[in-house]
Amino acid sequence: MAAHPSQGIQTLLEAEKEAAKIVQQARQYRVQRLKDGRSEATREIEVYRRAKEDEFKAFEASYAGSISNAEVAVEKETDVKLQSITETFEAQKDQVLRKLLDRVVLIKPELHRNLKKGTLRGPEEQ
Repeated sequence: MAAHPSQGIQTLLEAEKEAAKIVQQARQYRVQRLKDGRSEATREIEVYRRAKEDEFKAFEASYAGSISNAEVAVEKETDVKLQSITETFEAQKDQVLRKLLDRVVLIKPELHRNLKKGTLRGPEEQ
């Protein structure tokens, strides 16, 4: 009978060791699955990122031409307007200068319209 209880304890110890091995294997399996999942997610993210970058580059390339065309059109329009303004200036600068000189040189002294005649007093009248 003495052998029987120690044999039961031995069996329990072996079962406990076996259970510990199974638990350890399960933990290792779980850790490995997490690592695999992370690496797979990283690969999928990288593939998605590359696809979106390629899509953006294609979009950008398709509109880059129209942007440069718009810039050229704006530059041409600006040149035309600048030329028109310069021509107008050259055509009218003499006339404007003459008007300015007439205003400065030809002075006609007049009483202000708000000043009534007879309200002026000399220094001796005050």
